[in-house]
Amino acid sequence: MRIVITLILGICCLTLLSPSAHALDGNQLLEEIDRNLAPVSYEMFRKLINIEPDGSKREYTLYTIKKDQDKIISIFLAPASEKGRSTLRLAENMWLHIPNVGKPVRITSLQSVIGGIFNNSDIMGLDFSVEYNVERMEDAGEAHMLFLKAKSDVVAYDRLEMRVDKKSLVPVEIKCLAASGMLIKTLYFKEITDFGEGLVRPAVIETDSPLNKGYKSLMVFAKVKKREFPDEIFTLNYLPRAESLRQ
Repeated sequence: MRIVITLILGICCLTLLSPSAHALDGNQLLEEIDRNLAPVSYEMFRKLINIEPDGSKREYTLYTIKKDQDKIISIFLAPASEKGRSTLRLAENMWLHIPNVGKPVRITSLQSVIGGIFNNSDIMGLDFSVEYNVERMEDAGEAHMLFLKAKSDVVAYDRLEMRVDKKSLVPVEIKCLAASGMLIKTLYFKEITDFGEGLVRPAVIETDSPLNKGYKSLMVFAKVKKREFPDEIFTLNYLPRAESLRQ
């Protein structure tokens, strides 16, 4: 009888430690991380800063709105030379509107509307759980290590290695990798800030890349607030008027 019980317990333990069980727990955790970073639908103000090797800087101020998991608009508020430019993302499709330059033009996730290390996928990012599955998890002391694989080949990075603080359940560091395993960039999440309405998350994301040595880019969040928007806003026809939504 003792032998039977021991065998049953052993089978149960193997089941709990199976890759599929880890993947399920990891994907649930990833969804929780997404909600700790931002509501499903929101408005946001942030500054993007590109820093050159000589220390010179180029700064951009953006107003961004998001609805559900796949609709995002960003509007440039500064500098004056960029004011009025706007971008629209619908799932994996992206467009750039430039005032007085005809119809919006298609852009890709690996391009960048601001230059620097952040690409369009970083600037108009979807929830991680929308684009990635967790292949495995590891315990790293005060952090969880999540190893993510892109759900499709149109995602900007084939794999992510995400270090997540166990207490706050927000990322501390994310390594972005190509399918070959080459490191494309590293994202560092800093300055945990209370944005109100229960949202406590990093206010700064810094990035560097071995492909752009000496360069650095920052994304600084000034406001992230839950807000609902109608679907008709997220269209190419509405894009030139999107700044009117700013409160």
